[in-house]
Amino acid sequence: MVTGSSQGIGAGIARKFSEHGARVMIHGLEQKQTEKTAAAMCISGLKVEFLFGDLKDETFCRSLVQQTVKRLGRIDILVNNAAVTHRGNIENTSVALWDEILDTNVRAPFILCQEAVKYMKTRGARPSSRKCIINIGSVNAYVGLSKLLAYSSSKGALMTFTKNLAGYLTRYRIRVNQINPGWVLTEGERRVESVAEGKGPGWLKDAVKTRPFGRMLYPEDIAQAAFFLATNDLITGAVLDYEQLPIGALPEL
Repeated sequence: MVTGSSQGIGAGIARKFSEHGARVMIHGLEQKQTEKTAAAMCISGLKVEFLFGDLKDETFCRSLVQQTVKRLGRIDILVNNAAVTHRGNIENTSVALWDEILDTNVRAPFILCQEAVKYMKTRGARPSSRKCIINIGSVNAYVGLSKLLAYSSSKGALMTFTKNLAGYLTRYRIRVNQINPGWVLTEGERRVESVAEGKGPGWLKDAVKTRPFGRMLYPEDIAQAAFFLATNDLITGAVLDYEQLPIGALPEL
């Protein structure tokens, strides 16, 4: 099950796993976009189910896991990808905005993991029983842009949560890892930079100049990393920084 998989990074991860034979539960906030993504994958011959709803709702979070088990038979892999990335610094971040970001980016993964572990641990601690949780964080977890105060804080919290959970779940042979992507070119990022940030159509050319490897990351890059962590039975408690710049060197574009 991949949260926030109706578009962007999540959709890339869902497609990657589906292409390798997994049955995947797609999740999105909005019904129309979630149905559209699921339909496109089904047309491609991929085996997916879908549900839509707000992860700030505890009841929905638990139902999402329960429905995944009901429809697919079990849950082997949980990818906590859904996140909100609203802008705000210490002076203009409201308590309501802080709560919204932390509820989606940290509280929801906690609830989803809590519910998923109930089912995962019943499959026993056999080495061949592949069970894992992958949390999608951000390189902003370490310092972050000043305009991403709440978002950066949420991803730092998620990273600590990942490591703590990994240590505990070894008793059930459930692995927990995190991917911290850098700047990923998604549909949402295009809208934010060109419209919300008001940078216009030339923003991408300028952005590429700041990238350490000369290009933006794509959802497929993160999907490949997720697939690696899901299929390597000897990695847990790891944080993979994807395209990290030196601490303090994040450009204020």
